Amino acid sequence: MTSTNTIRADRIIDRCRQIAACTDIPGETTRAFLSPPMHRVHALLRGWMEAAGMTVRIDAAGNLRGVRPGPTPQSPRLLIGSHLDTVPNAGAFDGVLGVVLGVAIIEELRGQHLPFAVEVIGFSEEEGVRFSKPFLGSLALIGKLDAETMARADRNGVSVAEAIRIFGLNPADLPAAALSNEAFAYIEFHIEQGPLLESEDASIGIVDTIAGQTRMSFIFEGHANHAGTTPMHLRHDAMAAAAVWIAAVEDYANTHTGLVATVGKVETSPGAGNVIAGRVTASLDVRHASDQARHNAVAALIRSAKETAAKRGVQLVTHTQLEQSAVPMNAHLTRLLQAAAAKAKLPCPTMTSGAGHDAMIVAQRLPCAMLFLRSPGGLSHHPDEAVRPQDVEAALSTAIEFLVLLRDDKTTPRDDHA
Repeated sequence: MTSTNTIRADRIIDRCRQIAACTDIPGETTRAFLSPPMHRVHALLRGWMEAAGMTVRIDAAGNLRGVRPGPTPQSPRLLIGSHLDTVPNAGAFDGVLGVVLGVAIIEELRGQHLPFAVEVIGFSEEEGVRFSKPFLGSLALIGKLDAETMARADRNGVSVAEAIRIFGLNPADLPAAALSNEAFAYIEFHIEQGPLLESEDASIGIVDTIAGQTRMSFIFEGHANHAGTTPMHLRHDAMAAAAVWIAAVEDYANTHTGLVATVGKVETSPGAGNVIAGRVTASLDVRHASDQARHNAVAALIRSAKETAAKRGVQLVTHTQLEQSAVPMNAHLTRLLQAAAAKAKLPCPTMTSGAGHDAMIVAQRLPCAMLFLRSPGGLSHHPDEAVRPQDVEAALSTAIEFLVLLRDDKTTPRDDHA
């Protein structure tokens, strides 16, 4: 890597760390939807955007939007975006890196002609922490921030609409937050948040699909009783039933390629060491790039839970909290990204995103593409989350090549909207 490239990669990383210092809780990076520190985040990004020649506004959902104009006000518009909120005690790069990279791309384009405008969007919310509802920023962009969502309240009783007003914005202006008619495509740059790229020693990867998700709760109802006086053969132990099923979930996922299935939360009642568990509630999270494979897995795991419960005289009740279909990225834009990586002489595997991203929301309205950067150690949603300068440089170089290819492209992505 040349010294110039080192400088621009280091500058991007430093900017992400400056934003990470804007936090609700001193000593860590925690930034909820439109909390006071977001004003400072907007001020930092606005300064960098305006210095790069962009016009900047904040829409009524709190999304920061900087535009590098095209030849005319009616020029087609490419969107580059990611989110500015965080999970509690987060790292510096999840979401934010994609926005800062977008600004760096505009800086690299200084003086170069493009037949389209470029809009960089820092979405106000993606994680769903404050209101237990993710994607508030991108839902506003596609016009789906509905009345029910606006009325949702946080733990302090503040609604989404009230949070917008407290931040100094007007919910009545939300229609102006919607996509412009000139928008023709969206691309998101994001850390992988997993170990695949590192295992392949690759700086970047191209996302072809965002995996579908099913999230459920499984409630095993047995009989609580004394742990010392109840013989093993007379027990109806909800914990034992849940434990056998949890192991079966792992076994099933290990034997089905591309599937991930996780029991990440278990609640036990009455929860005493000398009492047989009478009730256990376990979460289930199932993800796959194929909706059919995911549905098959969920059906199989429900059957397994029922069989396990029946053997122990335990009742089973299930509830579904989320059913999200897989979202393929646009085939034509994906091919352009692959060609851009090849021009930059970078190996770039194609992969599925197991995590949800704003691209899956924007894809309801626009052709979308995603580029992942390696996550050292596969670590994300953690204070030690990091990126490597050579990977940032790889993403930036690929992005510039992508815009050149898009400039010269004769195919409209909307014609190949997958």
